Amino acid sequence: MTEKQTILVVEDERKISDIIRLYLEREGYHSEIANSGEDALKLLKTNPSLVVLDLMLPDIQGEELCAMIRQSSDIPIIMLTAKTGEDDIIKGLSLGADDYVAKPFSPGELLARIKAQLRRHKRPYTKLSFNKGMLVIDVLKREVLRGDRIILLTPSEFGILVSLAEKPGRVLSRLQLVNLVQGYDFEGYERTIDAHIKNLRQKIEDDPKTPMFIKTIYGVGYKFIGARDEE
Repeated sequence: MTEKQTILVVEDERKISDIIRLYLEREGYHSEIANSGEDALKLLKTNPSLVVLDLMLPDIQGEELCAMIRQSSDIPIIMLTAKTGEDDIIKGLSLGADDYVAKPFSPGELLARIKAQLRRHKRPYTKLSFNKGMLVIDVLKREVLRGDRIILLTPSEFGILVSLAEKPGRVLSRLQLVNLVQGYDFEGYERTIDAHIKNLRQKIEDDPKTPMFIKTIYGVGYKFIGARDEE
């Protein structure tokens, strides 16, 4: 029998957490509910498969908790937020979240987002090496090396990097990256790709303003310009 995947739901409103738990259990997932940031940090030690994170918590701001999780884990994080302004959303994604669902929300939509993140997080690929080993992507291990240094990427950053690196020289639009990385078309998400690209460049480029790996094609999207090493 396949072991159930555990979803950690960080939400202090009992009514909302009960609804999410019901939908998750109907789909065969196990859920853990944290009513506060402190509870969430304790439950993270159980190694859940994904975190649904409300940004308005009684003790720790969700953005702060997201940043704390990202210091040591690449677990997928979906923000649950009443903050629907583009700046708020991009800020959350910049801190390491992979997706967001605005309140009030459809439980079915949230479940679809969860499934998409879990599928993408486990998608198998081969090892890719560029610029004479300067950048190595081992997708089976979900590990990125910049020289001899391991780079910690969020699932969305990793998905974007792999999507671009698998097609060096090919321009991918923001919408194409959304579909490749998130697994669905979501209106309004395209601009957040820019935030993920900015974070990626900070991590893998020597000089983000003069990139060696990810080039912006203004008005179109992005392409990977690293030189693929021979296997």
